[in-house]
Amino acid sequence: MAFGFCFGVALLLSLWSRAESAGLPDGALRMECHDRYFTMAVDLSFTGEEPHFEAVDETGAYAITQQYAAQCGYSISVLPLPGDVELRASYFSCQTKNKDDIFTFNFNLNVTHEGKESTYPFNKTCSPSLPWSPREVTCETNYMEVSVKSEVTCPSGTRKDDWSSLKPAHSSTTSDWQVRFQVDDEQFPPMNISDARKQGYVFLLTDGRLVFRAPYGQPHSFCTEVNGVPVEAIHATIFSRQSWVVLMFDLVAACSMDEGLYHESGYMMWETPETLFPNLDGKQVNVGLNGELVAQPVAEDKGFIVGRQNNTIQIGIPNYAEGVYRKSVVNVDLYEFYVFHLYLEQILVDEDHVETRIRFLRTLVTPLLPRPIFAENQTVLVENMFTVYLGDVPEDVQVNAGHLNRQEITVPLTNTSVIMTKVVHPNNTHGYKLKVPFEDPFVMQQFSKEDAVLHYMLDINFTLTVLPENDVYYHMVSVVASVTDVSPPVFDAVCTESGISFKLDHRPFDYLWEITIGLDLLTSELAAQHGYMMSNDSNSLLLEVPLFSHGYEYKNISLKGFFGTFEILVRDLATAEVQSSTIKTCPFPTTELILCSTDGTMTVVVDLSLAIPSGGVAARTNLRDKYCGPTETDRKWALFSLSLNSCGSTVKLNRENVTYQNEIFYSKKVHSPSKVPSENATERVTMQCTYPLAGLIRLFSVYRFDSDAAGIGSVIHTKRPAAGLQSPTIQPTSALTTMLGLQSPTIQPTSALTTMLGLQSPTIQPTSALTTMLATTRQATLPISYKPAIHPPARHVKVSKFRHLVNALKKGVLQSLQTKVNAARI
Repeated sequence: MAFGFCFGVALLLSLWSRAESAGLPDGALRMECHDRYFTMAVDLSFTGEEPHFEAVDETGAYAITQQYAAQCGYSISVLPLPGDVELRASYFSCQTKNKDDIFTFNFNLNVTHEGKESTYPFNKTCSPSLPWSPREVTCETNYMEVSVKSEVTCPSGTRKDDWSSLKPAHSSTTSDWQVRFQVDDEQFPPMNISDARKQGYVFLLTDGRLVFRAPYGQPHSFCTEVNGVPVEAIHATIFSRQSWVVLMFDLVAACSMDEGLYHESGYMMWETPETLFPNLDGKQVNVGLNGELVAQPVAEDKGFIVGRQNNTIQIGIPNYAEGVYRKSVVNVDLYEFYVFHLYLEQILVDEDHVETRIRFLRTLVTPLLPRPIFAENQTVLVENMFTVYLGDVPEDVQVNAGHLNRQEITVPLTNTSVIMTKVVHPNNTHGYKLKVPFEDPFVMQQFSKEDAVLHYMLDINFTLTVLPENDVYYHMVSVVASVTDVSPPVFDAVCTESGISFKLDHRPFDYLWEITIGLDLLTSELAAQHGYMMSNDSNSLLLEVPLFSHGYEYKNISLKGFFGTFEILVRDLATAEVQSSTIKTCPFPTTELILCSTDGTMTVVVDLSLAIPSGGVAARTNLRDKYCGPTETDRKWALFSLSLNSCGSTVKLNRENVTYQNEIFYSKKVHSPSKVPSENATERVTMQCTYPLAGLIRLFSVYRFDSDAAGIGSVIHTKRPAAGLQSPTIQPTSALTTMLGLQSPTIQPTSALTTMLGLQSPTIQPTSALTTMLATTRQATLPISYKPAIHPPARHVKVSKFRHLVNALKKGVLQSLQTKVNAARI
């Protein structure tokens, strides 16, 4: 049955509050006044797992148990996502004081710390932020509550059914307040208020309002479906007969019990019948979360869905809405669930425009939903590193470790070339960008010679931790980067005035090969040993090879110029086989030089401007052998090329080296039998090549000279000796005689010695060489010009014990020679 109510004028009171609490840590307690209820939230880290609340009034403190909360207008819920325990109290809760719509709350919080119980009292005063409607219904999570204005007004009209409801009150013989429950068309016998309270019902008469509250599932409530939506309702009529006047209040509460349905589009859908109460029409819908209401247009702007279909109000809450809680859960895989604290208000009016407000407070929870995390390979080959993005990571999940190809890493990364950065997104997710250089030891590499493809492979196992439980979840991804057309490195080479310059731009796979000069690996030590200038950084290798340094080959030597060739070899790192080479040949102008090749050829370009007389020409010069002349000359310059064991060359031996020496003479007449210096020539020119004995393969052979190392050459310019010490013809063995320090007449060495040394002159003049050497030491010596020699690769296998053979031969030759000298003296 429905009654009309006349509006009284209500003043809109502004919200004000006063709170007191003692002994709580800062930030552990939060208290708020809402339009129709008060909330307090306490940090679970302070309360522990089992906090207890007590409601306090002048009669004592009452423990708020689950049953007591439903009867007296309290609800307690643990909110693990924000980490709070929340107490919500109706303005008409049992222990709340109300005076002129100023509501005072008093509570105790009981917690146990280290086995010791502590009690923290607190209180709060609130005032409604909007006026009361004539009838208001609250559908809380654990109870239904209806309040009506207690003023008796005259309805605009009376229907026949209204008179029939007066019969129980008219037949009552007592003036005490009584209540009669009705289920559909069945009416239960009346009972007094105290008996109803014993059954869990609460009736409260406060300043200007009558309140009725009942927990869900009471014997006199009933469940039904309205337009397919489950509904629980309770219908109570309270009345009192005062003489010939009967006071009667119809108290009806009906609440949608829909638990919500999560749609794959990301919306939590919830429904309530549009007409829960007969003869009332919908006027307005306000919706929000966590006790905050906004009008329908505002809610729709925030992504909410507010629709009507088949006389049903449909509410859709997006999971990204502000105030929605989400939580990650590990259950083998990664899951998540959302919690929506829905707050909905319907405003209905009857035919007399009397307003009824219905408020729903519902906690809607989704089932466990898969929470996929994706990994994206963002590798760019030219960057020479893997770039892997781990995305859509929830805000309560973080990466704190991982494995790269089964090798463990920890976050934050230190002392490594691996970089991991966090990327935050506005949708409360974040990601991680992992960069691993291809050359890093973590990366596996596989080179296919057949296809010329280099594969870089990396298995990544991200270790993710769900907070605050620290549950662990693993996400694995494998990435491969393939570089095609992998070829050996090739140098760029350019000619310079002083030599040849080589440059190699580094590629990430160049490590598959090694770079050599001949058989020697190119290193900074080798470069320093041979006088190369090398710089090597992460971008390129630059090698400056000065002319005449180790590794050059020379061709087409003339007085006008010659060609120098330098070769860099690229070898397979595993097999040392030559895969490619860079050969650069450059023209160079001729200066004074001497080249001592491994095959026993001495090539000399020499300046004779001070070694020939005025007016003389270089073409009239020759070596110790008068038939060995220059191959090319101009007026002051000459080019000689000869075999070491020809043209009257002398040989000097010591423990480490062998030196071949020859000298340039000027002939006054062509084919003159003697070589004499001109009176105004001031220089004497000697040229020599020195070879290490350890590198010689064949030395004492008339057929062939061989060395696995080029000789060191020098052109020696000295002042000519004083007059009277002019040298006659000097035979090859004179140097050997000088080495012995012998002063004997002419000695004829054995033919065997001559043959072994590869010499062709039978005559030995010991005194002439000695005289020349002595004269030379008396004169001031001019600067000696030393020229590096050519260094082609070795052509023969080195004989390691050859030095012992040379020493033995030297000893035998000297003994034989000493015997002949002694015989000559006798």
